[in-house]
Amino acid sequence: MRHVHGRARRAAAGLAAVLTWAGLLAGAAGCTAEGGFGGVFGKPRAPGETVRITPDDGDKGVRPGRKLLVEAVRGRLESVRAVTSQDARQSEVPGRISADGRRWEPVDGRLALAAKYTVDAVAVDDDGRRSARHATFTTYVPEERFIGYVAPENRSTVGTGMIVSLEFSREITDRAAVERAVRVSAEPAVDIRPHWFGRDRLDFRPEEYWEPGTEVTVDLRLRDVEGAPGVYGLQHKTVTFTVGRSQVSVVDAARRTMKVRRDGELLATVPVTAGAAKTTTYNGKMVVTEMLDVTRMNSRTVGFGGEYDIPDVPHALRLTASGTFLHGNYWAPRHVFGRTNVSHGCVGLRDVKGGGAETPAGWFFDRSLVGDVVEVVHSDDRTVAPDNGLGGWNMSWRSWREGSAVR
Repeated sequence: MRHVHGRARRAAAGLAAVLTWAGLLAGAAGCTAEGGFGGVFGKPRAPGETVRITPDDGDKGVRPGRKLLVEAVRGRLESVRAVTSQDARQSEVPGRISADGRRWEPVDGRLALAAKYTVDAVAVDDDGRRSARHATFTTYVPEERFIGYVAPENRSTVGTGMIVSLEFSREITDRAAVERAVRVSAEPAVDIRPHWFGRDRLDFRPEEYWEPGTEVTVDLRLRDVEGAPGVYGLQHKTVTFTVGRSQVSVVDAARRTMKVRRDGELLATVPVTAGAAKTTTYNGKMVVTEMLDVTRMNSRTVGFGGEYDIPDVPHALRLTASGTFLHGNYWAPRHVFGRTNVSHGCVGLRDVKGGGAETPAGWFFDRSLVGDVVEVVHSDDRTVAPDNGLGGWNMSWRSWREGSAVR
């Protein structure tokens, strides 16, 4: 599933060991972009939406007869990027924006079977305002077959907290048979164990974070494996990824700071704003699963009322499936950061409209990878659930091993 949405930008050299800033706001265990890890949340459309994507975000089992379409409800499309992922192999979907800027369609109208699609679109309305939409959906898997969607992406470079996660297209009743057909190995070697979350998700991790430089191989030997009565696997694939440098950031919700450590050394101390008293931020270890240069955040998508609908949130890093982000904020007063917790559950860093490379949010975004760890401490909330995003590091090694179906 992952693959970094991001632009490569370089901040000025010569950054001191400790950086300080003053600054702006956040979003939520409530804040969420339109789309997300697992793609399982229904998203009601906001009345004033500028971009519409069909099929809708979170749709599953989309039939091949459906067409992929991006429309500018108001204004013109500025950019559209569509990517399809099959067996953890990602490829761009070629497409064209119409001459009037109102529609984008793929060159080949057919949707691939057993694939996951990710679409990012940005439109500019008649007043020059930019609005973004992010959507993911999966297509139909032929009857009596199942596949596993693998994260991270093949040949990707990830942070040391990455957990290998397989989401299956069908419920698995013979979990032991499927577990035996998946092998995760590493060089240098380390003990890696599986853990089931329900009947459609199987995660793998070592006891501690991966060592930088580790090469990880995921072998799927699912073809003809009976995962449920009469339902057989389709895949016989290998996925590899590399573990990059170590970066662990600790957010102290009480002190309203984030200490960023690279390979164990303190890189920066950044003022933040976390969840307010009534909308606190989860405690615990969370893993970056998605990085978005710009995205929309709408409070209605996570069960709030109409508290916010921000079409162009910059530098957004997803931490949970339920909608917790660490993201840039340009709309709150500078004095908020480091002094007051005002968000709906997210962690906010100061930013400017459009996203600035030299702001705290831009600086952190440019130094982050999918798989990096962000740990929240001293918040008046519970610890994030192990299956909410890649929260498995919050389980003891003994509890994790007990989640195996093979005894």
